[in-house]
Amino acid sequence: MRRVTGIGGIYLKALEPQAAVALPRRLSLHAGLQAGVNSLRGLLIVVFLVSPAVSRAQTRLLPVDQAASVPDFFSFRAQLQVAVARRDVQAVVSALSRDVKLSFGGDEGVDAFHRLWKPSAPDSRLWEALAAVLALGGTFSTDGSFTAPYVFATWPREKDAFTHMAAIGTNIRVRSAPSTSAEVIEALDYAIVESVDGQAGDAQWVQIRLSPKQTGFVDGRFLRSPIDYRVNFARRDGRWQIVFFVAGD
Repeated sequence: MRRVTGIGGIYLKALEPQAAVALPRRLSLHAGLQAGVNSLRGLLIVVFLVSPAVSRAQTRLLPVDQAASVPDFFSFRAQLQVAVARRDVQAVVSALSRDVKLSFGGDEGVDAFHRLWKPSAPDSRLWEALAAVLALGGTFSTDGSFTAPYVFATWPREKDAFTHMAAIGTNIRVRSAPSTSAEVIEALDYAIVESVDGQAGDAQWVQIRLSPKQTGFVDGRFLRSPIDYRVNFARRDGRWQIVFFVAGD
């Protein structure tokens, strides 16, 4: 396992070597220098493994996090991230609005949250899902609410959200076959890619289309669908609350 640092926080995930994911804007000097060294090493490795002849122009979706522009929200989110890391059920439940939306099938409220997520269960998927969302930044809307992750909040309308996904890092390897030992044929840099046959980003390997005649395989942990889980926060009754936490469309 390696520590994965998103632009809004930290969560743990097993990663393929030399893939750099989004880094926070506020790093310590030591961490910043180390991150720079690691990124440079990854870049040099990719330069030698990926021929410039196969490099293609990529449509990018760069990470963005506006949380720091509203200090009280930034503090609220940081406290929530700590609660998620500790699996503090009470703290997370206290952040939910009374009518929090949890699906597009009518699941709303705290009771539905417990029924769907079973947060006290040892194998609850809540903690990984919520940590990933909070770590990937987000943006404020004109109504003052904040939506995360950036992959959903800033997704371009011209890209079909059901057939495309976003690479959430730099130097993400595209391989000729679904194996870490397969040849590297391309490297993604926050690119928007088309999946073959609508595969989900939570698959171990996702086949993507590089051109009309060529496909490749990417470790699914480095890709995120814009219709994967996302969260919206709004200030209600004088405090920030989770208004929805949903996936799908």
